[in-house]
Amino acid sequence: RPSVKLAKLAGKARAMAMEFMKPGAFKENANKAIADPDLRDAMAMINSGMIPNRQGAVDKLPEFEKLSQRGRELKDHVLGHLDFYLERFERNCKAAGGQVHWCSTPEDARQAVLKICQSVDATTVTKGKSMIAEEIHLNDFLEKHDIEPVETDLGEYIIQLAEEPPSHIIGPAIHKTKDQVSDLFLKHHAKLGRTERQTEPPKMVNEAREILRQKYFDADVGITGANYLIAETGSSIIVTNEGNGDLTQTLPKIHIVVASLEKVVPTLEDATTFLRILARSATGQEFSAYTTISTGARRDDDVDGPGEYHVILLDNGRSAMLGTEVQDMLRCIRCGACMNHCPVYQSVGGHTYGTVYVGPMGAVLSPALLGVSETKHLPCASTFCGRCEEVCPVSIPLPHLLRQWRQRSFEAGDVPAMERWGLSAWAFFAKRPWLYGAGARLAMRGLAFLGRKQGRMRNLWFAGGWTKGRDLPAPEGQTFQERWRKQQRERKFS
Repeated sequence: RPSVKLAKLAGKARAMAMEFMKPGAFKENANKAIADPDLRDAMAMINSGMIPNRQGAVDKLPEFEKLSQRGRELKDHVLGHLDFYLERFERNCKAAGGQVHWCSTPEDARQAVLKICQSVDATTVTKGKSMIAEEIHLNDFLEKHDIEPVETDLGEYIIQLAEEPPSHIIGPAIHKTKDQVSDLFLKHHAKLGRTERQTEPPKMVNEAREILRQKYFDADVGITGANYLIAETGSSIIVTNEGNGDLTQTLPKIHIVVASLEKVVPTLEDATTFLRILARSATGQEFSAYTTISTGARRDDDVDGPGEYHVILLDNGRSAMLGTEVQDMLRCIRCGACMNHCPVYQSVGGHTYGTVYVGPMGAVLSPALLGVSETKHLPCASTFCGRCEEVCPVSIPLPHLLRQWRQRSFEAGDVPAMERWGLSAWAFFAKRPWLYGAGARLAMRGLAFLGRKQGRMRNLWFAGGWTKGRDLPAPEGQTFQERWRKQQRERKFS
């Protein structure tokens, strides 16, 4: 049993690491992130790896768009009949020997997990990667009750050692460089007899595997998330590339699944539609290395498996999203494609957002879960380039949803006075096209004059946030409207 003192120390260290996890501090976090050379090096792998890998995998599947459309239709159908499919899942899960726990809040979910763990006097639990477990801050809670959680996904294991939250829903440690992970392993593994610093990825992976191996056998409870819950059979499905999920849910006495309500799908056949687009969108694989289906507890003729199978169903604000303008966000299959293609996320990383869910999907989901007042900066962390919606495998209109949250924030009075004044001034001119055009011409001439010597401006007081990190090109020639009118006249008389 881990000592209470060690648990408190770990909790204190993690609390210090979590200080920057505040959505209201997005601007301050972004300034620090942009100046971090290690973060820039780590995030560069997105452009060199994840983006081209996804495109290659999509191009090899001619029916990808058709599957994507089918996935969208399935999600919309389920969300329109969510109560029916959840009740069907519960009936079939119980019929297969499982138990279902309905939880409205994170505290409800934490208490349900704790009660199950205490039923077998658990002192150690192994965990597969689960964003819902992160959402309810399960690790800290278990440690406070003298239960040691052990992350078994390699990325999650790395950030657990670093006492940091994940910065990506697929690659939790994507913000770490190889050298940083090497130093981290040496620091924590030296006390376990691994005193040689490993620098090659295969050797580092093997070292982590050797450290974690016994943990699977020692654990009393295994906790995983669920990519999908199957109403037809009462089953849960996880997809992994490491096999850690299989060991986590088959070796301990009890397997606990923590999942949110919208993960349910009608049938196994429907789940295959999502499985064919999930890995391609996430990592550029045709299929993840492991796709594991769990149905109930171990039966008499089973060679392995847990003695008990529990499913924690968490709401935490999701049912309140049904029927609203942000319901489309509940279609998300957690592939991470939107953040991989987001220029803002690529520049500042996940920790800058200060929330569990990051990137464009997090900037839409977090206000729904935490409130728009607390997360008002996140919907503004977008260039509206539209790449997130373009690559979303279930066609979530993310830019539109971000605008919805911006509008709510404005209507709630959460927008600073200077921004409100600026929007009001813009609206005044926009409603008067002749005045807007005159102002644009005047502004362009003025900027052209200021940048006449170098063709660019490096210090512009009213655009300091832009010119602090990049040059602003000086305008050349006519405004867009002037050029458009000239082109129309030429077409008319040609």
